[in-house]
Amino acid sequence: MTIVALVLVSAFLHAAWNALLRLEQDKDRALVAAVAAGTLLALAVAGIRWALGEAPFDGAAAIAWSLAAGVLEVAYFASLARALESGPLGPVYTISRGGAVVIVWPLSIAAFGEAVTATSLAGSAVVLAGLALSSAGLPAIAARRARGGALAWAVACAVAIAGYHLAYKAALAAGGGPSAVFAVSLGVATAINAARLGPEGRRAAAAIARTRAPRVLAMGMVCGGSFLILMEALAGGGAGFVLTLRNTSVLFATGLAWAIGDPPRRAQVAGAFLVAAGAVLMAW
Repeated sequence: MTIVALVLVSAFLHAAWNALLRLEQDKDRALVAAVAAGTLLALAVAGIRWALGEAPFDGAAAIAWSLAAGVLEVAYFASLARALESGPLGPVYTISRGGAVVIVWPLSIAAFGEAVTATSLAGSAVVLAGLALSSAGLPAIAARRARGGALAWAVACAVAIAGYHLAYKAALAAGGGPSAVFAVSLGVATAINAARLGPEGRRAAAAIARTRAPRVLAMGMVCGGSFLILMEALAGGGAGFVLTLRNTSVLFATGLAWAIGDPPRRAQVAGAFLVAAGAVLMAW
């Protein structure tokens, strides 16, 4: 029950910072600024736990997997920003999160020996049905090219989400402390993001951080908190189970879409409920 509670709290926080990002005009640079703030939170938590006697890493393999997770986080953050620039929160979030489940579950079974059950197979089918319905929300975008771009970036985001979840689980299995693994990963992501933006982009991100400090700080803290809680859940549960259950966040995202003035269509709502229902079946 503790793992389930951690995952659900993380799910809500994750949907919340995605909703905040959707409101930003310059999503890519605002996201980089927020991730930098989240990195400071992660480093502080990891430092405190180290000072209290928790070893951050038990070997080079945990560090290597943490670095790999950071590279995949860069791909996730960049593709998420592009997807939310092209499409509404509801379908983009549902496709990216639900798609990641479809990728992670079989890989987690193969790599970490997670069990296959009749309910997990049924849940996979329900998730796929939900993804098909959610993608029906993308035709609301006027331009066909933008519609295709939103779907492509959401799928790319799903691949990145699957990748960093598996890398995180491998880092934890190799002896990494949850907060230390995330701090290294997010530090790597911040450094690569800063390099990717170039001098002009870094100046723009710094300007956003100054002029919109409360919002950027809030987004960074919510983002960092979501992932730190996720790491604690991953340390105690299987990667497929945790990621699948965390995808109940699509329901939170659907509700938040109305709150930010980005109301989903009926097909999107139905798709979100199917993805969440399928996630519960897979995690049963």
